[in-house]
Amino acid sequence: MSSRQSWETINRALNRVSGPGKRGVEWTTYLCPVHEADGRRHRPSLGVVYNLQRQRTVIRCFAGCSDEEVLERLGLGVRDLFDGPREPRGAVSRATAEPGLADRAILAAGLALSVHKKDFGPRIGRARRVAAYVYRWPDGSPAGCVFRVRTLHRQGYIKTFYQQRKTENGWEFGGFGHLPFHLPEVIEAVRAGRDIYVCEGESDVLTATHAGLTATCNAGGANGWHSDHAEWLRGARRVWVVADRDAPGYRHAAKVAESLANSVDELRVVQARDGKDLTDHCNAGHQISELDPVPVLDENYRRT
Repeated sequence: MSSRQSWETINRALNRVSGPGKRGVEWTTYLCPVHEADGRRHRPSLGVVYNLQRQRTVIRCFAGCSDEEVLERLGLGVRDLFDGPREPRGAVSRATAEPGLADRAILAAGLALSVHKKDFGPRIGRARRVAAYVYRWPDGSPAGCVFRVRTLHRQGYIKTFYQQRKTENGWEFGGFGHLPFHLPEVIEAVRAGRDIYVCEGESDVLTATHAGLTATCNAGGANGWHSDHAEWLRGARRVWVVADRDAPGYRHAAKVAESLANSVDELRVVQARDGKDLTDHCNAGHQISELDPVPVLDENYRRT
């Protein structure tokens, strides 16, 4: 074993999942596979450096993700950070271990395990706010708002988001509590036993609402789902988790489904028949009933 096998293992896994890193004076930086794998544009916040004195590779997410979370997403373990004796012949390293459920679904669908952002070139236009999505408490009063912004670059538009929260002093910049979008409607649907559709983003929720359905999502995109969101759906008769057709979308759907597995009567994990998301599915002329099951995930979580 070379003296830096751990360095090679970690960087090889990061290149596979997050794309090429950027070498700095001390640290090599990558997109964090935990909170920056949603396909949006980010400034890479995961650093990797080799500690020669301790014969180990150091990883650090400067946004606060734990080493264990990062390693789990890479299919590795803490042991892979350290250089030591060669594994016994025939042993299987964590680097080649069986991928997790979401990654098995991604591979089964023929999708890439990570999403690499296109280079849209320099900015040539002003940022324009194109949508505002208000999140409400059960009584209908506003709790927070997600704003969608579109900025023209030389090679196309880039979308970004920011949040505000409602306080006693008015609206302030920053996040808000873990509330599902359209919460009052979700509560009523649980009470009435109607189907609920969990999407990845607000625009798909509005598409579903326009089709006469009860739908919801979390603020913050593919990495924003929390167990607190799931509690509001407890006791629902049937929930449809609608996955975006990419790696972040499948991982988001798996997290949602896992959080609901023991708290709703029926559960399905589905995706667009054509296109990436529910809006694409409807725009292609398909009915809601024509959503396709997500390979591996629907089979694993399906409860009818």
